[in-house]
Amino acid sequence: MDHPVILETKDLSVSYGDHRVVKKVNLNILANQVTAVIGPSGCGKSTLLRVFNRMNDFINETRIEGKVLFEKNDLYDDKIDPGFIRQQIGMVFQRPNPFHKSIYNNVVWGPKVNGYKKDLHALAEEALRKAALWDEVKDRLHESALKLSGGQQQRLCIARAIAMNPKIILMDEPCSALDPSATARIEDLIQELRSRYTIVIVTHNMQQAARASDNTAFLYEGNLVEYGATKKIFTQPDQKKTEDYITGRFG
Repeated sequence: MDHPVILETKDLSVSYGDHRVVKKVNLNILANQVTAVIGPSGCGKSTLLRVFNRMNDFINETRIEGKVLFEKNDLYDDKIDPGFIRQQIGMVFQRPNPFHKSIYNNVVWGPKVNGYKKDLHALAEEALRKAALWDEVKDRLHESALKLSGGQQQRLCIARAIAMNPKIILMDEPCSALDPSATARIEDLIQELRSRYTIVIVTHNMQQAARASDNTAFLYEGNLVEYGATKKIFTQPDQKKTEDYITGRFG
């Protein structure tokens, strides 16, 4: 099965003030696949992820150079609505960040604000089922989301993203605050979601990248060192620096 390119960067550089964090990165993200972005702390992974749904718009003195194309459209064109982009390209953050609302209202709040006209309860059920959370919360929908465990909260945040009907889900270290059992649930969920969504996951966990992704991009000091099929990256990388990082010689 061929997977078309859904998201691509062309000579993408990102700077905060005078500090260049991402340097001329060329990267093609394939539709309905899981792409892992790995690299040591401070290499530009999270910055790259934020560029994809224009979260960097909220950071002062951010400068974007080069191109970011979503379905061949320039994400930073003046005619593009950033709000629409964030619907199409959802984000799940490092730590679960449910709203101080009920489980139900966490899921439906975004669609309501954006004028969703259909059955909100059906939408909430569908999103929670896709996030593998429905059976655990179906009798508790009007309880506070803050009563959920950390792993359940993270799956709720995934359901919240799904409810917006995105094409891409970005995940920034989604398991770093979770225990091994909750991490396994999230990884299983990623595999279930990949047939419906394109997923880009930033992770420090090499085993997780190897298990969960189809393709892997290795960033170092803002540069894309190597990108390719995960199996090849982890068994026969082309670059010595990639091998050194994966085998724990640095990072």
